[in-house]
Amino acid sequence: MFDPEELPYIKQAIRDCALVERQLLTDLRSEVLEIKASVRVIKPRTINTFSLVATDGTSNKLVYNPFYFQLIRVVDSNGNNECSDVLTPSTNTDELSARQFDERGEPKTVLGTLMRDLKCKTLSELSPMIPSGKKMREHPEDISRSWVLTYRDLCEWAVLYDKICYKGFANHTVIVRDGLLRSKIFKYDQGQKRPLFIEMMDRIKQKIDKDYKEKRIRIYIAGIAKHSQVLSRYSLAIQLEGVFPAGDPRFARVPELMEERSYVWKEYMARSDEDNAYSEVNKFSVGSLYLARFGKQAGDPIWAIDLLNSQTDSDADIFGYLYMDTFDGFPIPHYPACLQKALEHAQVVDFDLDILQDEVVASVKNLLPAGQRHIVDHQNFTNPSIANRQS
Repeated sequence: MFDPEELPYIKQAIRDCALVERQLLTDLRSEVLEIKASVRVIKPRTINTFSLVATDGTSNKLVYNPFYFQLIRVVDSNGNNECSDVLTPSTNTDELSARQFDERGEPKTVLGTLMRDLKCKTLSELSPMIPSGKKMREHPEDISRSWVLTYRDLCEWAVLYDKICYKGFANHTVIVRDGLLRSKIFKYDQGQKRPLFIEMMDRIKQKIDKDYKEKRIRIYIAGIAKHSQVLSRYSLAIQLEGVFPAGDPRFARVPELMEERSYVWKEYMARSDEDNAYSEVNKFSVGSLYLARFGKQAGDPIWAIDLLNSQTDSDADIFGYLYMDTFDGFPIPHYPACLQKALEHAQVVDFDLDILQDEVVASVKNLLPAGQRHIVDHQNFTNPSIANRQS
């Protein structure tokens, strides 16, 4: 707790800082006026919607998990399990890479298909955030647990890639991704002809174009984020200036300059370069950023949404499709229902979590001599979280 004697000083310091930053708020209010001039009303349009989500590592609420087992699962909005795996931070990544291929070297997983198409033999070639098997063997103390989450995200991108490029869709569809159409987990260095993320997304765009030419099927991709640096910077100014007035759902494209001012790392955005003034190679983004409010009240949530930069000419249609999908959104109001369904299916809870927990306990017990296995049982019996779950 704060010392009562220091509270007056802290409060005054906050007031002084706010006065210093008053000009910043004035500037932000001036900047959002550029958005206000381009705001458009969303008209409802009907289309199939589809989403897929990887199981959040934080939702695997195992109360007894000494080896930090992580379930990797990607589930779509129809409840179909598209990808499954289990690993730990000490899993040998060379063996994990080999697991993606059969004995003939052909892909046997969606991640293996993506690796083959991007000419990557190992996961560390696909992402610099996944350590090589050699590094794991020689310097295990330097390995961060977070590479497991990178593997999860790679699986999610791989399912999206496989779904579009190899499985396809029978009808017009908007694919709604949990997160913007940007990623810094794919490898890029000066020796590569093209960044791997851009190569993957270009293959996706080519397949989308091919499906339309040959089958007249339109596939759109949108990425939605509950939080973004642009919203963090401009949300107050947007509300103060009434950029999205009540009465109709609305959307607007974010000007490049406003987006650039919001990011610490400028390469996180794709820049147009008509005058050849921008020399940074586009490595991590294929999205054009929009802000949208699907509710009709001024105080309804505003979302940051990426559209493929090759599909911005259809932005009015896409936002109309997304708007229709928010009608039945639950538990988050005015948020795409297909994405909420995928998030619900992806969670590991209830009976599934019980099965996973029991298997972890059994696997640990099998590692111990028969005379010591009762120790694990005793730990579980005295752990209230497990005891309550099993009762």
